[in-house]
Amino acid sequence: MLFWMIIKVAFKSLLANKLRSVLAMLGIIIGVGAVIAMLAIGTGARDRVMANIDKMGTNLLIVRPAQRGMGGVMNGTQQNLTVEDALALLKIPGIACVSPVASATEQVKYMSNNTRTSVQGVAATYFGIRDYELDEGALFTDADCETRLGRVAVIGPVTAVNLFGTADPIGKTIKINGINFLVVGTYKSKGDQGWYNIDDQIFIPYRTGIQELFGVTSTVPDAIREIDIEGAEGVDVDNLMDDVNNLIRRRHRLEPDEANDVELRSQADILSQAQDDIETFTILLGSVAGISLLVGGIGIMNIMLVTVTERTREIGVRKAIGAKNRDILNQFLLEAIIMSGIGGILGVGAGVGTAKLIGLFSTWFQTAVSTYSIVLALSFSTAVGVFFGFYPATRAAKLDPIEALRYE
Repeated sequence: MLFWMIIKVAFKSLLANKLRSVLAMLGIIIGVGAVIAMLAIGTGARDRVMANIDKMGTNLLIVRPAQRGMGGVMNGTQQNLTVEDALALLKIPGIACVSPVASATEQVKYMSNNTRTSVQGVAATYFGIRDYELDEGALFTDADCETRLGRVAVIGPVTAVNLFGTADPIGKTIKINGINFLVVGTYKSKGDQGWYNIDDQIFIPYRTGIQELFGVTSTVPDAIREIDIEGAEGVDVDNLMDDVNNLIRRRHRLEPDEANDVELRSQADILSQAQDDIETFTILLGSVAGISLLVGGIGIMNIMLVTVTERTREIGVRKAIGAKNRDILNQFLLEAIIMSGIGGILGVGAGVGTAKLIGLFSTWFQTAVSTYSIVLALSFSTAVGVFFGFYPATRAAKLDPIEALRYE
């Protein structure tokens, strides 16, 4: 009975000063809402990155030239990977398929329409390695990749719209840097990835690209940007990476004490790095938002101190008729917890609503509200109420009843 009476008195006290109570809760509402919204952005970013990595393909290994420099100062990327390196990797057991990759950003034209987009010189196996699906037409073949005259192209859905609008692009001829290419197919959309739109690309046979578009910028014949490798089903990726590294070192005639001149990354490495980056990003967002919760807690403590001062005579009367220190402590502590609790519940609604609005109207941020973030925010808001309400409650409990009754 005493407990419910304390709750009743606490609510009556808060309702007696509605505006002051609302202003005290406002900091908690904003804090909890900010924490939930920021964690939703972080969770959404993680889900989006994970989905994009899944689109890269399975059992993927990427070989790229290492950075070059002197005295610890990096000044660019080496040009030491060649088509022959890529073809040599096919001798390694456990490798299902390989694709050289060369690329550049080129001006592309069709009739009066033109766009500047990424042009990728790849093998026919690249589409399977990177999990691209054909939408219309056909993909180019190994035969197209074996000759420099394989002037065929597979274009992305965004590129198709930029060049052809609603018209069918299959069988049309486009100009890439002034050279004619026949559009033989389009691939299905894989989704915008923010700063880089994977649907705005053109794929052409790698030999044609190297010898007619990209090769003029390289001092190494048949230089390529990277080698994409798909491991066979069930292969040990770590062992496969060692085999690839050893073969590249032999081909590049590196001494045992020389550093690697290429970098190898697996899909697992990319996934792990992305998870670490997103986790850091989420913690940063949550910490910044959590500061507003602390500010809200200070606001509650300030209001509770004022309340103790205003109700000094009430405290004296209650003590005079038998109320114990713990009863006074519980009453004022409960008032602080109620304020932070109600503020936390309203903050959850504000945070979930804000996250939904951000996801609805923003093309850059994808949000995902998790139960964990709601529980965390509510728990933190309750802890703030206890922490910042304890000192005013203790101060009220320690008041001398005689001095309290004399207080004006």
